[in-house]
Amino acid sequence: MKPRTTSIAAGMLLASIAAAGLYWLLTPQPVLVETAEVVATTFQDAIEQDGRTRVRDRYLVSAPVSGRLQRLTLKAGDVVRTGQRLATIMPPVSPLLDTRVRRELEAQVGAAEAGLDEAEALHEQAKVLLAQASADLERTKQLALHNVAATAQLEREEALFRSADRQAAAAERRSHAATHVLEQARAALQSVGNIDLGDSFAVLSPIDGCVLKIEQESESAVSQAAPLVELGDPHDLEIAVDVLTTDAARIRQGDKVTIARWGGPSDLQGVVRRVEPSGFTKISALGVEEQRVWVIIDIISPAQSWTSLGDSYRVEVKIVVDETKQATVMPTGALFRRGNAWNVFVVDGDRARLREVQVSRLSSRAAAIAQGVRPGETVVVYPPAVLADRSKIRTQ
Repeated sequence: MKPRTTSIAAGMLLASIAAAGLYWLLTPQPVLVETAEVVATTFQDAIEQDGRTRVRDRYLVSAPVSGRLQRLTLKAGDVVRTGQRLATIMPPVSPLLDTRVRRELEAQVGAAEAGLDEAEALHEQAKVLLAQASADLERTKQLALHNVAATAQLEREEALFRSADRQAAAAERRSHAATHVLEQARAALQSVGNIDLGDSFAVLSPIDGCVLKIEQESESAVSQAAPLVELGDPHDLEIAVDVLTTDAARIRQGDKVTIARWGGPSDLQGVVRRVEPSGFTKISALGVEEQRVWVIIDIISPAQSWTSLGDSYRVEVKIVVDETKQATVMPTGALFRRGNAWNVFVVDGDRARLREVQVSRLSSRAAAIAQGVRPGETVVVYPPAVLADRSKIRTQ
């Protein structure tokens, strides 16, 4: 009897194990999900793109006459002053005695005079715009003191005033540069007829700035208008970023910008100065043709905080096109469409509850919810296809 009793007990044990395994297989297992908390915070609809810095005003100094260029002693990064000798050109005799060259130099003087007139007119226009921006800022400050103007309007007027001030300074530098270009053209014209082989023509710096690039360093024969040196102020930077035309339609002058991943310890602040009116076609990394537009951004953070930033540096910008205070915000990945309505899965203990929500604002990363969820609740992000209402869940 003892062996038979043992076999019966073993059989019952095997049956219990099989029943437990069958129950485990037939019972729905918890779905592994990723969750996020719904919070009450400021909602920002932002456009994020990669951009690059560039010197606001670049000056390409070219050879005013044909001749033999002496080897340049300047290097990229050297500081130059207005009127400083950049290069020396030893002109050959025959081109300087050529009647055609004389006429070309006379035409160059005329073009330089026209350029100076244009630069002075733009300078006057920039001063008028600066005066208008100053008046608008002062008016807004007075209104803000009486709680008539909003703080956002005051910040916008301050940003526009700083932008107008920089534009006026840039226009003044362009006027000075045009004056020196005219002086160079007149000097080239006066040198015609001088047959002294030992004579040389000095190419002078039109601005106070820095050497950005040496176009021609070695001694060589150069033709008239050949590029020699590129100058600029590396401390007067702007940011150029190309965005899709569908995004550019939402960007306005004065929009706030956050500049990240530029290499410094903290993010910088900027403001949109201009959205260029004409777009261009660009081939994306996937080989798709895209219509894009250049957006120009001014850096308004203190200059001492970004001294290590240079020309043609890569940065990441976030242009804020919409902002809502004290909104109920959740990740965009928690939303999905069911019919014509937005839905989310709300975590209720170890269950996922399907709930319909109303979305008031939507961006690429976050959504502002008008109704359906409350701050403090937890939602499922990127819900799996197998997840259904009242499904058991297990968080990561």
